[in-house]
Amino acid sequence: MELTPVYWIYWILFLDSCGFTACQSPGSLIVRPNRRQFLEYESVSLSCEVQGGSTGWGVKRNSSGKRTECGDGWGRVDGTNCNISSTKSADSGVYWCQSESGEHSNTVNITVHDVILEIPILPVTEGSSMTLSCRPKETPSDLTADFYKDGSFLRTEFTGKMTIPAVNKSDEGWYWCRHPKGNSSKSWITVTDASSSPPPSSSPPSPEVSMSLSRLLVSSLLVVSPYLVTTVLLVKYSMKRNRAQGEKSLNQCVSACH
Repeated sequence: MELTPVYWIYWILFLDSCGFTACQSPGSLIVRPNRRQFLEYESVSLSCEVQGGSTGWGVKRNSSGKRTECGDGWGRVDGTNCNISSTKSADSGVYWCQSESGEHSNTVNITVHDVILEIPILPVTEGSSMTLSCRPKETPSDLTADFYKDGSFLRTEFTGKMTIPAVNKSDEGWYWCRHPKGNSSKSWITVTDASSSPPPSSSPPSPEVSMSLSRLLVSSLLVVSPYLVTTVLLVKYSMKRNRAQGEKSLNQCVSACH
C-alpha cells in the first residue's frame, strides 16, 4: 500500500494529539522554596497541585537524559510531596508532575550550582516589586554582583541584590548574575497582567507548554493536503494517459512506416 502524505499527517497528529488546548493538564508542580536555583546541601519540597485531588499523581524528573520518579534513587515520597533533603549537582534537571494515565503538569528546570540567582518561579504581576539576589555557596566578604537580562548587562549591585520596584511586561526574560566566585545559571521570569489570574506556576516558552510552529504547520497541511494530493493524482493520471496515447501513436506510426 502506498502511504500518501495525508496518512503521515494523520499519524503525526495521532501521536501528538495533546499539542492542542483540549489536552491541557489540570496539574501544577509547586516548588518550595519558590525558586529554580539551589546551592548544594539545601532542602527542596516538590508537590503536585491538581484539580480534583492529586491521587495517582507523582513527581518525575529528567536528569542527565534519564527519566525517573521520586524515590527512585533520589528524593523521598511523603504523602503527596517529594522531599530532597540535601541537594547536589546531580539533582539538576527538569521536573514535572505526571498522572498514572500520562497527564503531565508544567515543567520546572531546577539547577544546583556554586552560584545561584534567587528569583521567583511563580509569575510576577505587573506593578509589583521584584528582588533578584546573587548568592554564592559560601558567604563572601565581597557581595558585589553584576546582573544580566537576555544577554545584556543591566547593572552592578554592591549588596548582591537588584530590585525592580515596579515590574512591567518588558522585564520578562532570561536573567543571570556574575559574582567573583562564579556565574549563575539562567532563569526565566514571567510577568503577567495585573487584571489576569496567573496559573499556580509557569514555565519558560517551550514546545511542551504551547503549540509549536511545527504543529501549526502540520495543522495547516491537514487542511491543504487533500486538495494537494487530489491535484497530484490527477496530473499523474493525465501524464500516464498522455504517455500511453503517445506510445500507441508511435507504434501505429512505426507499423505504418514499415
